[in-house]
Amino acid sequence: MNSIIRHENEGEQRWFYGGGVHVWKATSEDTGGSLAVFEDTLTRGKVTPVHRHPDSDEVVYVIAGELDLWVDGGEPRRVGPGAIVVNPRGVAHAFTVVSETARLLLVLTPGVKVEEFYRHASAPMDGDRPVDFRKIGEAAKATGATEILAPPPFRQ
Repeated sequence: MNSIIRHENEGEQRWFYGGGVHVWKATSEDTGGSLAVFEDTLTRGKVTPVHRHPDSDEVVYVIAGELDLWVDGGEPRRVGPGAIVVNPRGVAHAFTVVSETARLLLVLTPGVKVEEFYRHASAPMDGDRPVDFRKIGEAAKATGATEILAPPPFRQ
């Protein structure tokens, strides 16, 4: 395996059907399956259902913006630039973007199975696409890398 160097805006860009644009910085193929890394650019109101990754740990670093984060039945907590969130495999979590925009760096380990979920639940950047949670559910069932447990826990 060789070193991986990708600069800002370098990497495959994909539209995620849950909302947001992923820029893949290191794929599981690049890393021999040990991890996968992508940057996620999101807009206000982006929300996730309560979910967990049974086979992967997830590290989220907030580059810019603010999120309300819900973890394993607790009260939502606000996180902003410079915050890091570590979701161990199997821990239920969800978030919503409360700032105008947000940029996150996600590190998933091991990377193979959970990257399959994100790729199944996204499409190449070739124009605007609508948010489609049905496709997210299909990807979760097809890969088993994400389990959707409940609707978003945030007040709208």
